[in-house]
Amino acid sequence: MTRTRYGLCYALLGVALALLLLANIAAGSVNVSLAGILAGDRIVWGIRVPRALAALILGGALAVSGFLLQTFFANPIAGPFILGISSGAKLTVALVMIFLMSGGRAIGSIFMILAAFAGAMVSMGFILLISRYIHQPSLLVVGGVMIGYICSAVTDFVVTFADDANIVNLHNWSLGSFSGISWDNLRVIAIVAGAALFLTFFLSKPIGAYQMGEVYAQNMGVNIRALRIWLILLSSILSACVTAFAGPVSFVGIAAPHLMKAMFGTAKPLVILPACFLGGAVFCLLCDFIARTAFSPTELSISSVTALFGAPIVIYILAKRRSAK
Repeated sequence: MTRTRYGLCYALLGVALALLLLANIAAGSVNVSLAGILAGDRIVWGIRVPRALAALILGGALAVSGFLLQTFFANPIAGPFILGISSGAKLTVALVMIFLMSGGRAIGSIFMILAAFAGAMVSMGFILLISRYIHQPSLLVVGGVMIGYICSAVTDFVVTFADDANIVNLHNWSLGSFSGISWDNLRVIAIVAGAALFLTFFLSKPIGAYQMGEVYAQNMGVNIRALRIWLILLSSILSACVTAFAGPVSFVGIAAPHLMKAMFGTAKPLVILPACFLGGAVFCLLCDFIARTAFSPTELSISSVTALFGAPIVIYILAKRRSAK
């Protein structure tokens, strides 16, 4: 019965993913028919296909990153955006963009990811420092939110003194969007996120033991220190990859893992990690479709739409935890 449920859930996610991928490619300010897609329409293959595939990969990466952070902190509302990790990545990318663009130099994809990863690791370091003194999950989240506000404030100061041309680029990127992603960008995204996701799935069994408690994991032969380092590194790489190319995308890292756990009725990493990737991809494709088409030709920021759907889920989680006490 359990395997049947898993199979049905995966099938449902697969169908939803295929339909949304097709809808994102076909719909927009100019609708394209299936015949046009197959004929190799320039708008479709040059702009929409890489954008849709980026939303798929980055949405999945963000959901898996959220699952890893929730496992690491044993906190159901831990996520890259809430804990300020995305804001730290946003700050360093903004600094790099202003510094290089003011000198008339181009920014490589790998360099953007490295800058975002550095910012994510700095924010993660502060979160870990706070966690040594604050053991209540709710207060730890508040600390992460404050770190996010500090990083956002510094980013705003930096943008204030940037050149006008740079401000336009920074403003569009900082709102969060999958637009403007090229095939070259997509290649880098696929390699970096793919490698991190592969390593994450490879660690499914140690993560499953870790969920049962550190003592149990140690008895099962898991190196706790090494596993915790891997959880930090992989979650930071995944969230940094998203921030570098799409800007800060809110609530996907919290909402998608919880939706998948409720849907599958389990938290086993071997089941939930692939489910999180598919669920995050579906969530971001749906939100990107709404962002592009709801008020076409005006496009909404992706974070505005993800927050609209993701924030109520966080409120529900908090209310549920409160009523369970």
